[in-house]
Amino acid sequence: MNSEKQHIDSILSKIGFKELNDLQKETLEKSKTAKDMFILSQTGSGKTFAFLLPLFLRLDEKSTDIQAVILAPSRELAIQIEGVFRSMKTNFKVLTCYGGHSMQVEKNSLSESPAVLIGTPGRICDHITRHTIDLSQVKQFIVDEYDKSLEFGFEDQIKFIYEEFTSLAFTTLVSATEHKEFPTYLSFDHPAVINHLSNSEEPAINFWNFPVKTSTKFERLFDLLCSFNGELTIVFCNFREATESVNEYLSENGYDSVIYHGGMEQDERERALIKFRNGSYHTLICTDLGSRGLDIPEIQHVVHFQFPHSEEAFIHRNGRTARMKANGSSYLLINKEEDMPDYIQIPNSEFRIPNDLMGPIESPWITLYFSGGKKDKINKIDIVGFLGQKGGLKKEDIGLITVLDFTSYVSVKRKNIKSLLNTIRQEKVKGKKLKIDISK
Repeated sequence: MNSEKQHIDSILSKIGFKELNDLQKETLEKSKTAKDMFILSQTGSGKTFAFLLPLFLRLDEKSTDIQAVILAPSRELAIQIEGVFRSMKTNFKVLTCYGGHSMQVEKNSLSESPAVLIGTPGRICDHITRHTIDLSQVKQFIVDEYDKSLEFGFEDQIKFIYEEFTSLAFTTLVSATEHKEFPTYLSFDHPAVINHLSNSEEPAINFWNFPVKTSTKFERLFDLLCSFNGELTIVFCNFREATESVNEYLSENGYDSVIYHGGMEQDERERALIKFRNGSYHTLICTDLGSRGLDIPEIQHVVHFQFPHSEEAFIHRNGRTARMKANGSSYLLINKEEDMPDYIQIPNSEFRIPNDLMGPIESPWITLYFSGGKKDKINKIDIVGFLGQKGGLKKEDIGLITVLDFTSYVSVKRKNIKSLLNTIRQEKVKGKKLKIDISK
């Protein structure tokens, strides 16, 4: 027990936590005796670390096989899980596989089996059929956002993957909704249930009625966004065409926003989220693709430019704000000229634009692109050192850094961007000449 406590204290220190929260404590305790676990929790509750900690404690340092498989319904969630595992700074190799990522790069990385394999169901199935992975020694299996995985139609793929396991000892499903029955192939009859849905505090969301007319809807949205004074905001639309129309109107009027929807290429979506997370953009215009599975905890405002077709989708949208015990606001653009969904209750409080409304506020941050990443042996420390030594930047001038396989992105203070680029473009990073520019 002493050894385990030291392990846990060491990891908590590495990821910047002082102690485990209630969800994490209960999951850890039940993992000691349970073969199967069912974790019920919302995004933003610390659920990823809750299931990764017991997974880590069960890993065998002597094994050279894949020991654990984690499935996620979206590429973004899979990458986030990998990020949390890496932040734990264990000695175990982790690899994430997903559609839109180079299959050859993944095959090369799989030549030495990771201890932990994370991926989307489709891509893991691809590797099974190509015989690039051997899952026969997998002891632990986790499906994150199990409910979303079923909603996306991944059950056949999950079953296909599950049937590859011949040494499985532990199965964990993580969900935001309760299930009374599970597929028989899962052998998931009497799981230990960790239910923190009913126990969780209601998010402190202020709901606002914001009246609009069809003819002035874009203009009113513009004023509403300007009134937020640069605080992080997500604007939800029902269709990708609407996100593009909103983004175009805002851009034409000097308001910088970034779009996110399923019609975009994977790398475009990835760049959009990177720039939103690192503060280069204050506002994300998205479809319901952005309502779940994205780890962006500091959203102050959610705006419903269009209402979704289901109450569940409406709830998930609002769940993007007031996370981690913070407060947040949800704005319902109420148009009396249009029919309202039955589930919508018009808030009593009407939001009014202040008389002294300021114009759009430009973010003090901008994102730089580097044409090198993990596969070039470049990490965050290398980029910080480069920008400090070659670019003369102070720590406070450097924001969030994201290092991918072949590219890296870093937010820097916008004020001196031209002189910075002139200074560093001809310099080498770890002896390599990279393309460095403002990210598109």
